[in-house]
Amino acid sequence: MTGDVTPERRRETPERRETPERREAPEAGEPVHLPEPSYLPVLVALGVTLAVVGIVIAWPISAIGLLITVVSIVRWIRATREEMAELPLEH
Repeated sequence: MTGDVTPERRRETPERRETPERREAPEAGEPVHLPEPSYLPVLVALGVTLAVVGIVIAWPISAIGLLITVVSIVRWIRATREEMAELPLEH
């Protein structure tokens, strides 16, 4: 069984062995773009919640929830388009 192990391999100790944790990560090829923080997802969730609860309790609550949802989604899409327009063309 020792015939399968090369002399170089036999001399490796756990400290000298190259592990994935010890390898250096390559540099990033391009900058990472993160969207800006937004309150709009919370408003969409609130609107959907009001719309569903309004179905059970009262229809006017449902209408208010749908209105909040639609307005929030439109504003969210508009903000995302503006943000995407600011990115370089190569992105």
